[in-house]
Amino acid sequence: MVIEIEAILIFGAISGASLALLALGFTLIYGVAEVVNFGHGSLFMWGAYLFFFFGPGGFLQLDLLWASILAVVIVAAISVIFYRLTIHPIIGDVIAGLVVTIAAALVFERLVLLIFGPMKQYIPTFVPGFTVIAGVKVTYSQLLSFGISLLLFLSLWIFIRTVKIGKAMRAVAQDREVAMLMGINTNRVYMITMAISGALAATAGILITGSTTGEAAAYMWLRPLVVSFSVVVLGGLGSIKGTLIGAFIISYAETIFVSLDPSFSYLRSVVGLTIMVIILLVRPKGLFGKRIELEE
Repeated sequence: MVIEIEAILIFGAISGASLALLALGFTLIYGVAEVVNFGHGSLFMWGAYLFFFFGPGGFLQLDLLWASILAVVIVAAISVIFYRLTIHPIIGDVIAGLVVTIAAALVFERLVLLIFGPMKQYIPTFVPGFTVIAGVKVTYSQLLSFGISLLLFLSLWIFIRTVKIGKAMRAVAQDREVAMLMGINTNRVYMITMAISGALAATAGILITGSTTGEAAAYMWLRPLVVSFSVVVLGGLGSIKGTLIGAFIISYAETIFVSLDPSFSYLRSVVGLTIMVIILLVRPKGLFGKRIELEE
């Protein structure tokens, strides 16, 4: 039983870091532009597929590092195009944004089926092998995913507080009209934010897929979307701190649920949604619900 508890602690932490990275892009674009991007999961999917396409066994046969970089850059570019064509014309209209981004996610799924076909594509392991931590077998790929996820989360935190464009993002998040009066190009800020959001989603797609299932499928965008939505609503829409805490709450809840009966692992997404609903009944704005934590 001691080993089981230790396994829950270790795998819950690894999963929590990945979920935080996955949800970070979702909460970032909402915090800055007030866009609930239901196409976020499809950007996660494109990251995994492009990594397969460029990497070993794919079209270009690049090594894992260059395949990852190329995939992330292309998804960031796709995100900007996605913003300009679909979100920008209806910015400020939340309902229209929901409809458009859901429709875009379905279009992205069809494109994946058209380009790659219905068969699953297998992604190579980042770092082969494993180690044993406190009696628990942990792969090197999982440890790599954990480390990179936390590093990127911390890097973004520093970026929005020290870099000029990060400060502009904070200003737009606080008050768009005042930011415009100060000479900040809000459209440029929105596009950069969307590019960062897409890059984070693609990175999460590569890391999570490469360290867990090892396969990409056209329907894989749905669970990341559900989990991202659960995490950011639980933590409070627009709160980066809430995203981190919400990710670990849901991660540990899912890990405990699956450990009790692994045959119910297909219901793990329901756990996050249930926790989200319970928290919202007590705190309608989530744990740290406010405009956005970027201003602090």
